[in-house]
Amino acid sequence: MASDLPATPLPRARKRFGQHFLHDPAIVRRIVNCVAADEGETVVEIGPGRGALTGLLASCGAQLHLVEIDRELAGDLMMRYAEAPAVTVHTGDVLRFDFTALAGQLNTRLVLVGNLPYNIASPLLIALLSVLDCVDRAIFMLQREVAQRLAAMPGSRDYGRLTVMVSRSCTVEVLFDVRPGAFQPPPKVDSTLVWVCPRAAPLGPPVDSQAYAQVVRTAFSQRRKTLRNSLRSYHPDLAFKEAGIDPGTRPETLSAAQFAQLTAALYPG
Repeated sequence: MASDLPATPLPRARKRFGQHFLHDPAIVRRIVNCVAADEGETVVEIGPGRGALTGLLASCGAQLHLVEIDRELAGDLMMRYAEAPAVTVHTGDVLRFDFTALAGQLNTRLVLVGNLPYNIASPLLIALLSVLDCVDRAIFMLQREVAQRLAAMPGSRDYGRLTVMVSRSCTVEVLFDVRPGAFQPPPKVDSTLVWVCPRAAPLGPPVDSQAYAQVVRTAFSQRRKTLRNSLRSYHPDLAFKEAGIDPGTRPETLSAAQFAQLTAALYPG
């Protein structure tokens, strides 16, 4: 079994990748306990970095796939786990990684885990919505602000486009906060671990996912305006009536199910 502590000097953090490496052993153990990977499962660790989580994840008996964009870090992980047949390292951008192909090749659903850099957290969460059929659960460390947006309720300050997009297809549970000192170098903000689990079926009526995303994007592009004004290019008066939605309300007051109802009315048939 490979050690979770590299013998060679630690690779430095690169600002362009938004790297903040976990180094607190207690936090690492808590995260791995939350992942609760079983033998026979396939875990994809996103951005393993120096491998603080990797060693404990590899000891769970699961098949472990590491996706790392930093070639130096990926090379270090390849050497450390060269004799661990259950660990596979993929060098590349996770935003271009084919989760569906991996799940299909292994005939299993995936458990995703990662300490996500701020600059990719929202784009990755949105991208994963299109591959949820191959995801069992995801446990992500996020900037606390992003976690609050994911778990926000309609009408709250943090509620917005990301909330509406994710909450329609997933449940989100906030697990615990992590202070900057648990990372090296320490970020300027607190972080939060969240559990994201695909729903059995999306909230609201069935709608085209691209149409839903476009309606939500347009509505929140001018969130200070009423829905009547922000969606005026759709000529939506009849759709508001059919969906039972007050056109004078603002987008942050609508639930994901209501946005689905509105999308169904705007795109009938």
